[in-house]
Formats: sequence, C-alpha cells, structure tokens
Amino acid sequence: IGTGFNNLVSPIAIQSDGKILVGGDFTSFNETPINRMLRLNADGSADTSFNISEGFSGLVTSIILQPDGKILVGGHFINFNGQINNRLVRLNSNGSIDTSFNIGTGFNSNVFSLVLQPDGKILIVGAFTSFNGVSANRMIRLNANGSPDTSFNIGSGFNNSVEPIAIQADGKILAGGSFTSFNGVSKNRLIRLNSDGSSDNTFIIGTGFDNVPFSIAFKGDGKILVSGAFTTFNGISTNRLIRLNSNGSL
Repeated sequence: IGTGFNNLVSPIAIQSDGKILVGGDFTSFNETPINRMLRLNADGSADTSFNISEGFSGLVTSIILQPDGKILVGGHFINFNGQINNRLVRLNSNGSIDTSFNIGTGFNSNVFSLVLQPDGKILIVGAFTSFNGVSANRMIRLNANGSPDTSFNIGSGFNNSVEPIAIQADGKILAGGSFTSFNGVSKNRLIRLNSDGSSDNTFIIGTGFDNVPFSIAFKGDGKILVSGAFTTFNGISTNRLIRLNSNGSL
C-alpha cells in the first residue's frame, strides 16, 4: 500500500472478486487525496475504476456490500460528493451515488453500524434520535429503497447510543452500546430484540455490563462473544471479553 493512509482506517469489506473497500477518517492514500473511502485491488494498489469524486465530509464507520454489488455506507458525514446525505448513502459498484435510495433528510446524528438482513431490509444504529424528521431513538430499520419499515417498532427506544449490532440466524437482533434502558426498562448495555423490534424477554443478562461493548459475534453453537471496554458482567469480573450462552447467562 505504499505510504498508506494519513488517518484512521475503520471499516473494511471484501468483495467477492477480492477487491477491498476501506473506510475511515483518512483524506489521502499513498499521498493521493481521497476522502474517507477507497477501493483497493487485491495487491493493495488503488482501484481507479472506483470513483467517489469529492468523497465524504466526515468519518465513515460502516460499509456493507449488498448481493447486487451496491454498497451501503454509514457514518458521521453530512455530505457525499458535495450533496447532502445525512450519515447514510448507497453507492453503485463504481462509486457513484445510487439515486434510487432515498432517505429524505436522513439522520440528525451519527450512524455507527449497519446490518443488511437476508430480506434486503437494513438495520441502522447510532447516536441519532430522529430519521427524516420522525423520532427514532438510536435504532431504525429501513426498507431497501431507504424508507422506514413501519413493521419494526422499538417504542421509545434507547436512552443512549447503540454501537455494535448483529442478527442471529433466527432473525433476533443483538445490540450493545452506551444505553442503560430500552423502552423505559433497565437494560445495561446489551439487549436482544425480536425481529419486530420488541424486547426478547428470554434473554436475561441481570445487571449487565459496567461499560460499553464494542463488538458482538456469534459462534456456530449459538453462543455469543462480546468484547469492549467493560470489566464486569452481572457483577462478575470479566475484563473486556466474554462468552454468553444463548439465554444471556455467562
């Protein structure tokens, strides 16, 4: 990669052809200006067929590849290529904006993570409290065209930001973050939701985490790995990495 990037590299996504999509807070790669997103060839050189022109005005936090080759990008940015796209945009495979994806005025604060469901719907979490002028406390599900999915209802939502998110094979949703309540009920920094946005009350974590989880991953046996800044879980010392059973127990 030559001299590489001049600032933070955060999300990475690998295409089926071996090319690598890279996002972050950088403004140059190998001493060539490029604002916060780039596609590399398999050998580490810049892929010049991917052209984002002016690029992003702020940090890119999440990149998701769709099966059709289109690319969902979320982050802290307000503009993409000189146009207002508040914190979420979908690109065509060549880096141009996909105008069929319309989020209106978008999000009022930062997007941290995106997950694409098998049905094409998109789960989005972050620090935002509204989407397109409508209340949406830190989580929303969008249809494939960018409109809100009204079948997904989280009520009053989260009292603080949501950061990692992951979908189980059965469609249930694990979310972690800085929050300490969900829909008015105490939930310390980790929760599992049903596919309609309601709380899954079979997932019990007791007093939960004393600090923020940053990453959630599933093992093939249904167990859940969680990493982050925490040092206790449910009153038990566990420094920054834990494995949970599928019911939320240690």
